[in-house]
Amino acid sequence: MAARSAEGRRRPDTPRKGDVREQAILDTAEELLGEVGFEAMTVADIAEGAGISRGSLYFYFRSKQDVVAGLVARTVAGLQRKSQDAAHDPAEPREAIETVMARTRNLWQEHGVVMRAATDLNRSVPEVGALWSHTAEVFIEAITRILHRAGVPGGDGPHAAGSLARALCWMIERTFYHASQAGDDELERASATCLEIWLRTARLV
Repeated sequence: MAARSAEGRRRPDTPRKGDVREQAILDTAEELLGEVGFEAMTVADIAEGAGISRGSLYFYFRSKQDVVAGLVARTVAGLQRKSQDAAHDPAEPREAIETVMARTRNLWQEHGVVMRAATDLNRSVPEVGALWSHTAEVFIEAITRILHRAGVPGGDGPHAAGSLARALCWMIERTFYHASQAGDDELERASATCLEIWLRTARLV
């Protein structure tokens, strides 16, 4: 059998979706983030947990940072899609806000360790930073659209929908970041508070 060409052996720039081994790598990384944290976990630990060799892991990811970037991408993909769906949904603004907040809360409940890692690493790991910034912009756009539908005016001033949406986005991120470390009960309370603030901002209460 002819040897594989250099092109055939080249590691892909992005992991192949749906690959069982890729998902095992990401699942293991999420477990290790919760158990030992980003700094302590190693590529060898991730490979061992995924049941593959270190060399095999490098076929999918270039580094530990690349693994975490892939994990963040997998985790926030659903939030990005669902936020966009809610922003374009013909439902009443209040219902759209409640839907987005419920989905955001659920994501932090299920994958808080990944969300916190993304928040912590967005400045030091460029791949994570780019993903986190993009996710924030998608979320801000969704909030802006919903605020517009609720009657909040556009423009560049502090009372404009876009300015309010940006402040709401980062308020929600920091509030959920801290609440998710204290458990589901605190996260529920934080979610209810953020919902109340968003509704008041949209002049719906």
